[in-house]
Amino acid sequence: MSQENIAKLRCDVCKRVNYQSTRNKKKIKEKLQLKKYCSKCKKHTLHKEAK
Repeated sequence: MSQENIAKLRCDVCKRVNYQSTRNKKKIKEKLQLKKYCSKCKKHTLHKEAK
């Protein structure tokens, strides 16, 4: 897995990086936004792609 295809997903509420995902930057131009479980917030929140 290439380093440039890895995207860190950060919780929108507590700003904690909880997940890593991959995406093809040539095909998907916009940043990822997924609803995932945050262990710090103890609920499902929106996770956005971080730098």
